[in-house]
Amino acid sequence: MTIPQTPRSAGPLAGTVVVDLSRALAGPHAGQMLGDLGARVIKVENPGSGDDSRSWGPPFAGPEDDPQSTYYLSCNRNKESIALDLKSDDGAETLRRLIGRADVLIENFRSGVLDRLGFSTTTMAEQNPRLVVLSITGFGHDGPESSRAGYDQIAQGEGGLMSITGSGPDDFQRVGVPIADLLAGIHGAYGVLAALLERERTGRGKVVRTSLIAGMVGIHAFQGTRATIGGMTPEPGGNHHATLAPYGLFACRNGAVQISVGNEKMWLRLCEAFDIDSSDPRFATNGDRFAHRAALIETIEDRFSAYEAEPLLVKLSEAGIPAGVVRTLPEVYEWEQALSQGLKVSAAHPTIGDIDLPGPPLRFFDADGSGETETTVTEHLAPPRLSEQEATIREWLEG
Repeated sequence: MTIPQTPRSAGPLAGTVVVDLSRALAGPHAGQMLGDLGARVIKVENPGSGDDSRSWGPPFAGPEDDPQSTYYLSCNRNKESIALDLKSDDGAETLRRLIGRADVLIENFRSGVLDRLGFSTTTMAEQNPRLVVLSITGFGHDGPESSRAGYDQIAQGEGGLMSITGSGPDDFQRVGVPIADLLAGIHGAYGVLAALLERERTGRGKVVRTSLIAGMVGIHAFQGTRATIGGMTPEPGGNHHATLAPYGLFACRNGAVQISVGNEKMWLRLCEAFDIDSSDPRFATNGDRFAHRAALIETIEDRFSAYEAEPLLVKLSEAGIPAGVVRTLPEVYEWEQALSQGLKVSAAHPTIGDIDLPGPPLRFFDADGSGETETTVTEHLAPPRLSEQEATIREWLEG
């Protein structure tokens, strides 16, 4: 089955051309985000093997003689693929022509690799002064450890995230997705958008640099200021908040529910609904409740033990307490609310057939006063097979 790839004409970035030299996850995720916004994203891959993530599995989908990695499928929708050996004359010349037609170039090579291939940022700027270059590294392009390879597992540890994630101070845990890669991609994509906006004023492109470590430190949020200002060394708190109580996962008769008590009014409503003594000095203020959190959790779970999860959620809602359950990923992709937000999208793949993918997190509406006219891109291209659009891309370059 052949699925025709047509130029994308919808979305805020329609008409924008992105050359994606990146592989694995951080750069490809940034490119996918720009593709979701309507950009034409041309993915340049190694001949023969393609993006590293094409071999990352299980699971794989499709025919046994052409298996497609579901990892690769997660971060390469809305792209076209061409395979180029950048060390060959043809590969280098084709990339030069792509750069000349591009608005954005994404790369996540180690520092210096593109320079050695003849594509330094200076060289690319001379060829295309309007080009925006996104460069993603593991530890930053300069500094004493800039040469280190960037891998998510290492970045989660080195960037401090693992030190605040886990069941307790002796149980450091990584986040269940490659969050360092993903955040580097997200930060990179918004940096590209800022550079494109600036280009409208200056007429010139920009080099945008970010890293896996920058992504980790960039989300420390209040945990960071607990360290830098409060003089603390934050530790893992399991499924309960580091400063608010009660705020976390609580057992009930047949499972567990989550509650988020964010202020004193909510606390008093919880006490009234579940016959908790609000005058207990251990629970008088958030600070008191946090200091006696073990007793607080025991008290709440004692009350919740009389309820199964579904009626408990109803009672919590009636009391005005934000609450929810922990869903498995298959449950999320069947959840009506997630579907209503476009968080599962479909695309036609040439060897697998129709596939469902996690959807983009943004929606767009015309500012016509009603806010009801949605302009979100809803038709998506399946992640391409290796060099699937080479002929189309080369024809375009000749035009």
